[in-house]
Amino acid sequence: MRRVLIVDDSATIRGLLTAILSRDPEIEVVGAAQDAAVARRMIKELNPDVITLDVEMPNMNGLEFLEKIMRLRPMPVVMVSTLTQKGAEVTLSALEIGAVDYFSKPTDNVAANLGESGRELCEKVKTASRARVRPYVERNPIPTRVNFDPGQSIVAIGSSTGGVEALITVLSNFPENCPPTVITQHMPAHFTTSFAQRLDRLCKPSVSEAKDGVILSIGNVYLAPGGNTHLEIVGTGTLRCRLTSAPPFGGHRPSVDVLFGSMASAVRRNAIGVILTGMGRDGAAGLLKMRQQGAATIGQDEETSIVYGMPRVAFEIGAVERQLRLEHIGQGILDLCESSVQKVCHAIRV
Repeated sequence: MRRVLIVDDSATIRGLLTAILSRDPEIEVVGAAQDAAVARRMIKELNPDVITLDVEMPNMNGLEFLEKIMRLRPMPVVMVSTLTQKGAEVTLSALEIGAVDYFSKPTDNVAANLGESGRELCEKVKTASRARVRPYVERNPIPTRVNFDPGQSIVAIGSSTGGVEALITVLSNFPENCPPTVITQHMPAHFTTSFAQRLDRLCKPSVSEAKDGVILSIGNVYLAPGGNTHLEIVGTGTLRCRLTSAPPFGGHRPSVDVLFGSMASAVRRNAIGVILTGMGRDGAAGLLKMRQQGAATIGQDEETSIVYGMPRVAFEIGAVERQLRLEHIGQGILDLCESSVQKVCHAIRV
């Protein structure tokens, strides 16, 4: 049984969330708090497994309270936010601080919210209860390599739950002239716009949402737009991004499997595939195809994964060549790029 504490300043929303979560036999709502002060007392008294936390609250907002939780008493938190541009930006900040996941704030239509979206919230809460949360620490600038040579390498990364923090950690290691890098992160449309902008501010390479037909180039990172398209890599000599409106694959659009599968076909031996934290199995089969075509592959290890789902399945089916801790993955990618350059130089000399 997962014990959940609801924190929201709206009595209507507290009632709705209680009704939604209480319908799941594996979830017990142990309390509901209207602000951070009450929530702090209830956390001590009730010891919940998961908290659902509103972003906008009086006295102390959700981000401030989340940071205190993750510093002093780290525990799984699911943010409840509005699906707006502002809501996306605040939610991304929460995920960076350490929230496990987020959920769109329900309307006052109880019947509608006890359907598909209600089941989604229940699954997110149950997944969060199994997540590995870590204390929040300030992110220090990471020195990047001098005289780095990306060679001909192309990098593809897939991630889901916990991916915001993981991707920031990996890309923070990348120098300005990083290898062309394509990413599929499970995320709604307006969230990927904000996330690309956030990554662009935090990292040395140029980060943007992928656009159909854009040529992959050194020093650029391309994030799959959320919602309505898949990101694929196509081409024989010049590689390009292609956005397709094909149906969801394995329940996801964009799909990591679709991205990795296209990399296996187009890039082959110059490719590096990386699978990070996430629920489910998206990306495992595609990563296996990449490895079978001669690509180098990396999986995030269990200890540093918020949710060890996608990387676990990939490891179990033999798709992962090497497992690394999250903080070592960025450097591991760069090592593989330089190793590839050295092999080419050796072949030329011979």
